[in-house]
Amino acid sequence: MDNSLKKIISDGLVNISSVFSSKKTGNDSLGIDIGSSSIKVVQLKKKNGKAILETYGVLSLGPYSNADIGAVTNLKTEDISRALIDVMKESNVTTKSAVISIPSLSSLIFTISLPNKIDENQLSIVIPIEARKYIPVPITEVSLDWFIIPGLDDSMENDETYSNNSQSKIEVLVVAIHNDTVSQYQEILKKTDLHSDSFEIEIFSSIRATLNHDLAPVLLIDFGASKTKVSIVEAGVVRVFHVVNRGSQDISRNISQSLNVTFEEAERLKRTVGLDAKMDERVEKIARLSVDYIFTDINSIVFAYEKKYNKNISKVFLVGGGCLLRGLLEAAKTNFQAEVVRSNPFSKIEAPAFLEPVLEASGPEFAVAIGLALRQLS
Repeated sequence: MDNSLKKIISDGLVNISSVFSSKKTGNDSLGIDIGSSSIKVVQLKKKNGKAILETYGVLSLGPYSNADIGAVTNLKTEDISRALIDVMKESNVTTKSAVISIPSLSSLIFTISLPNKIDENQLSIVIPIEARKYIPVPITEVSLDWFIIPGLDDSMENDETYSNNSQSKIEVLVVAIHNDTVSQYQEILKKTDLHSDSFEIEIFSSIRATLNHDLAPVLLIDFGASKTKVSIVEAGVVRVFHVVNRGSQDISRNISQSLNVTFEEAERLKRTVGLDAKMDERVEKIARLSVDYIFTDINSIVFAYEKKYNKNISKVFLVGGGCLLRGLLEAAKTNFQAEVVRSNPFSKIEAPAFLEPVLEASGPEFAVAIGLALRQLS
């Protein structure tokens, strides 16, 4: 694993992790991904230096808010805790040592530029001041952590003209999580009798579960139920993070309204027909409207990055349950004109051979949960 990737992900968010005092208790780990429409859990154990799958499970949150399966929810802490207890029971989870993901929508991830001659000891003063420009609430209401993005490549460092340029900058990756969110997740831990030594923003978990030693810039697209999260990652470091205000539920809702069918039927059509016009042109046109909107937004992000850094995206990774939309992989290949693959996080752990087809098919949905569990075993 690249050193920069290991530092920012494996070490975690120092300021967030410090709210816990409990320590790892053994070789078992539990990753918990609390999404807007479902909860995913993955339990691993460490044996002979390898991560082995013990159990996994997923539970829709819709029924806990009197909504349909697959619907986006906004549950109270008590209901989330109840659902988490249920999915752990159904999945036969045995460990109490867990890591929970912080949704990217409950956090801010951005980069700031600072003079390259700034004293490292001054960062704790300067960064909060600069971060205020990006954070819409008082700085006292959030927990901050940051990471200095690795420096220039050798070709630029040896350029005397560039080195003598007083305008040279360093880039700092900054994350901010609202303190209320931290408090809510602490309360969930208490209500479910779990203990943990850290939280982690979901994008970092997805990176750990999906990427290997990718040094060139890659595009990571997380198709969630309510939103689509877009990250450009270079040498393991998040360079760009963006949220598109469309998700897989929008497709289901539009199919339901346009064809006058139930949400449950729309979910089925989304999965079985999706972007396949040969199966049903009406469904394909409805689904493609949302997909085209998402791709158009992502294209503008990619173009801006490539223009700023003069680097091209080398590969595209699809994660999240929404990327299982029929025909999406092919549509992404056409749009990005690059290699596009679905995340296969179960390939990073050992599991019974007979489960391989099922795990590969459902892998993108469990990327965050697996990334969390792997962090705890590292």
